[in-house]
Amino acid sequence: MIFSSYTFVLVFLPAVLAGYAMLQRLGHSRVTIAWLVLASFVFYGWWNPIYLVLIGFSILFNYTLGLQLGGGEGRHRKLLMLFGVTVNLGLLGYFKYAGFFVNIIDAVSGADWRIGRIVLPLAISFFTFQQIAYLVDAYRHVSQEHDFLDYCLFVTFFPQLIAGPIVHHHEMLPQFRDPGRRMRRQDLSIGSAIFVFGMAKKVLIADELAPHADEIFALAGAGHDLTFAQAWTGVLAYTMQLYFDFSGYSDMAIGLGRLFGIRLPMNFNSPYKSMSVIEFWGRWHITLSRFLRDYLYIPLGGNRKGKARRYVNLMLTMLLGGLWHGAGWTFVVWGGLHGLYLCVNHAWRAMTGSRGKPVRIRWRIPATALTFLAVCIGWVFFRAESFDAAGRVLGAMMGSHGWSLADSGLSPGRAAMLWGMLTAVFIMPNTQQIMHRYKPILAMKLRPEQPRWLPAIEWKPDVFWSVVMAILTIACLLQMSRVSTFIYYQF
Repeated sequence: MIFSSYTFVLVFLPAVLAGYAMLQRLGHSRVTIAWLVLASFVFYGWWNPIYLVLIGFSILFNYTLGLQLGGGEGRHRKLLMLFGVTVNLGLLGYFKYAGFFVNIIDAVSGADWRIGRIVLPLAISFFTFQQIAYLVDAYRHVSQEHDFLDYCLFVTFFPQLIAGPIVHHHEMLPQFRDPGRRMRRQDLSIGSAIFVFGMAKKVLIADELAPHADEIFALAGAGHDLTFAQAWTGVLAYTMQLYFDFSGYSDMAIGLGRLFGIRLPMNFNSPYKSMSVIEFWGRWHITLSRFLRDYLYIPLGGNRKGKARRYVNLMLTMLLGGLWHGAGWTFVVWGGLHGLYLCVNHAWRAMTGSRGKPVRIRWRIPATALTFLAVCIGWVFFRAESFDAAGRVLGAMMGSHGWSLADSGLSPGRAAMLWGMLTAVFIMPNTQQIMHRYKPILAMKLRPEQPRWLPAIEWKPDVFWSVVMAILTIACLLQMSRVSTFIYYQF
C-alpha cells in the first residue's frame, strides 16, 4: 500500500480519519494514540506481515534500552549505548548489506560463499536511524521516554514511517501529548491540499517522466551506445523524476501528518535552486543530512581537528551516506562524488573568504547552473545499475558518439513536460512556500522564492483553490492504476 494508490486514498485513509475523529469526539485522547499505532502497524504489515516481527522487536529492544540509558549515570551507560547502536546497525547490515559484503569477500579471497536471498524489510533504514538517534539522545539526556504507546507511535507513525522524514523524539512527543491536539477543519483543509499537491507531483509528473529515464538507462545497461540527445534527455528525465517523486512523497507525508494535527519537519526545499553543493545538502533530504551531521560527522570530529581531518570526515560521512542509499558500488561512488564536491566547495570558500557571505547577483545563475550540472552527473551513478552503464551514459553526454540533438526518443508530450518542469523547479515556489501562511511544517519559517515578475502564488481555502484541488484529485485518480512505488521506498 503506497500513498498514491486506490487502497490508501479511498479505503485506508478515510477509515483511519473516521476512527480517529470518532474516538476524539468521545474524549479518549490516549485511545486516539492507540488507534494511530494500530493503523500504522496495519499500514506497515500490509506489505508483508512478517515485517511486523522485525519492527516489533526493534521497538521493544530500543525502548527497553532507552529506559536504561535515561535512568541515571554510570560508566556502563556508554557501553550500553554502543551495544544498542551495534545491534541496530547489525540488523540493518544483515538485511541490507550481507550480500554486498559477501561478494566483496569472494572477490578478494577467491572464495565462493553463498547466502540465500534476503528480502529487505520495508523502511528498515529509516526506523533504524531514527531509533539510533533516540538511543544517542537518551545517553546524552536530550530525550527520554517512559510511555511505551507514545514510543510506538514515534517509531511507526505511518505518514513518515516508510521514507522519512527522520524525526527526533523531542520533535514528535510534545505534539502527541498536547492536550489541545484535535482534528480541526483547518488542519483537514491544509493537510488535504498539501497531500493533493504531493500526489499530483508523483502521479502526474514523476510517473510520466519515468518511462523515458528507464528506457535510456536500460539501453545503457544492455550495452547499447547512446546518442548525445538520448543521454541528456534520459539523465534530465531521471533528474526531474527523482525530484518530483521525492518532493511529492515529502508533501504527502507532511499533508498526512497535518490531517491529524501533527507537523512534521521539512525534508525537501527546492534543492535544484541551490547555488552550491553545500546548500544542496541543506535542501535535499534535510533530515538525513541532519542525522549524518549530528550522529556521524560531528562525532568523527567535524571541523574541530584541522582542515585535513575535516575533509576526511566529510568524505567518510558522504561515502557512508551513499552506502545508506543502497548496497552497491555505484551508490558508494555517488556518495564519494558528493563528498568530493563538498570538500572542493569548502576549500573554495576558505580560499576566497566567501564563507557566510551571500553569492553576488551576477554569479547566482552560473553558480546555480554549475551546481545543477554537478548534481546531474551524480544522479547518473545513483540510477545506473553498473559502472559500465554509467560510463556509457556519461560518455554519450560528453559527445563520444557525436553531438546530434535529433533522435532523443522523447515523445513531444513528454518533451514539453520535461522542459516545462525544468523551468518550474528553478522559478516556482514549492508547496510549503505556497502554504507558508498556514505554517505547514515544524519549526521552519519559509518565504516564497520566485521571480518578482511572477504573480504571487499563495494557497487559500477559497473556491478557486477548491476547484484546483478537485481537478488535481480527479486527474490523479484517473492515472493511479499504473502508479509506481516511490523511489525512496527501496532505501
